[in-house]
Order: sequence, then C-alpha cells, then structure tokens
Amino acid sequence: MKSMKPMKMSKMQKNQPDAAPSGQMIRLNRFLAMAGIGSRRNCDAFILEGRVTVNDAAVDRLGVRVDPEHDVVTFDGRRVTPPEAYVYILLHKPLRTVTTAKDDRKRRTVLDLIGTDQRLFPVGRLDYNTTGALLITNDGDLSYHLIHPRFMVKKVYRVMLNKMIRPIDLHHFQNGVMLDDRKTSPCKAREMRRMDNRSYLEVELHEGRNRQIRRMFETLGYQVEELSRVNFAGLQVNDLNPGEWRELTAGEVRMLKRMVEEQKDTVLQNEDV
Repeated sequence: MKSMKPMKMSKMQKNQPDAAPSGQMIRLNRFLAMAGIGSRRNCDAFILEGRVTVNDAAVDRLGVRVDPEHDVVTFDGRRVTPPEAYVYILLHKPLRTVTTAKDDRKRRTVLDLIGTDQRLFPVGRLDYNTTGALLITNDGDLSYHLIHPRFMVKKVYRVMLNKMIRPIDLHHFQNGVMLDDRKTSPCKAREMRRMDNRSYLEVELHEGRNRQIRRMFETLGYQVEELSRVNFAGLQVNDLNPGEWRELTAGEVRMLKRMVEEQKDTVLQNEDV
C-alpha cells in the first residue's frame, strides 16, 4: 500500500503534565524528560555529555535532583521547562521513513509526516523498512516507562518470511535465541497462514532490542520480507493508512498511564520478594 499524505494538524488534545508536588525535588533526568527533551535514558546521556546546566553550573553526573519551581535548568544553552500540555499522537509509520526527529542523510522522518514545530519525539524505534504503530509525544516520563524492558510493554508484529518456517525453528524462536551473547526472553509466535511457500506469522514481544525480530529470524536461517507492528501498548492503527496519524483519545491516554502504574507496582512487588 502506498504511503498516504500526512493529515492536517488539528488542535492538539490538551493533557496536563503530571507535575511534581510543590517544593518536591525530582531527579534531573525526569525533569528533562518532562520538558520533552527525550526519554530518561536519552536525558542521562545528555547529562553525561555535559550538555545540561543547573543554576549556571554544568552537571555531568547522574542522580542530581532539582526543584522544578526554583532551579534554572538549561539544555544546550537554552532554558527548558515542562510543557503546559502534553501531546500524544499515534502514527501509522510507512516504509522508508526514519524514526528520529532529524536525519543527517536528509531522509524523511516520522516528524516530517506530522508537520509540527512542537518538540516531540517517537517512543522507541521502528526500522526504516518496518511499518506500523508508533507513539509520538512530548511526555518523556511516560515514554521511559513504555520502552524500558523491565516494564514488559506488549508489542505485536506481523511478519512475512522468505520461506516456510519449520516447527522446530518456531519452537526455538518462542523460547529465545542468542543475540549479542544474551538469550532473548521467551515470546509468543504463531504461524497464521502460508502464502506462496512463505510463512506469515504473528509475534508478540515484551523486549525492544535493535532489529530484534529480523535478527532472531536471521539467526535461525530466515529472512524477514515484511514487518509491521500492529499493536503497541494496546494502541492499534487499524483505522489509519500508512503515513496517517491521529491524536490519542483521553481514554487511551488514561489507559496508558493506568497500565504504566500497574507495571510499576508489579516491578516493585517483584523486587521486594
């Protein structure tokens, strides 16, 4: 299917940020994430690179806490503050599109499709030739919890292989294969149908390693010819053509935040055991 032209920008749905209580000190990486600079992990890297100052003093170590109401924080020389409202956009990422805000090679990016001057960033990453559900936001705190492996966010993909998969290889895939000297976590995978001696599968992951599905199948001797993410954290793009986007509904935003809170509770309970 050909990529569709991006939809016109409509009035962004206003979702008030989850600001820290008055007078409460919060970690610097969380403050930067709340300001839309990036995920907490990216903000940690920016801090270590010396690109952040607090009250005119350079910060190059992790764990620093700031007072959101009184401390002056800058990133690359510009003061940053949390946005007045968060934006949540679901994009059906088309082929041959880069999942970044900018690209040095001048390729089309996912933000080019949206066409906004707001500071937004994609949650996680889809490969250049992978299509499907991609969340774009300025809510770095939510982004952190959606992409961190410990919170086990569900991602569902449809995969077309270059040949029929053997049952033993499907079993190995489900139970994990070695990537980067570390075995992948068990996952769900089922063959949906066969087309021209090729297998069409559905795969459900809770990890997010670089090019994970393609590399897992390559390890087993298969090539992925088509790959599309049909579900990310409960969000689906059934109503969108490739290249189209829409704002999340208030109900979808509540669903994501409720899911994140439940995952955090589960992680804390498991760590206490």
